[in-house]
Amino acid sequence: MSEPTVTESVDARGSYCPGPLMELVKTIKSAQVGDVIEILSNDEGSAKDIPVWVKKMKHELVYRKKVNDYWKIAIRKKH
Repeated sequence: MSEPTVTESVDARGSYCPGPLMELVKTIKSAQVGDVIEILSNDEGSAKDIPVWVKKMKHELVYRKKVNDYWKIAIRKKH
């Protein structure tokens, strides 16, 4: 299965908790339903905190993967 097309990418590397999550929240508010937002973060907490928030808010975690020294986390807006 191929990765979905990312609608918007947010580079939050260098920002630490809760910065990457706050950037995601701001971006997802202005996104359209079905959009895929990718966040790049070198904060280890993001790999845990963002998926928890995504589940709580009933969006979809598309992927979470470590690339070199940072995380790529993609979320599909569901509502």
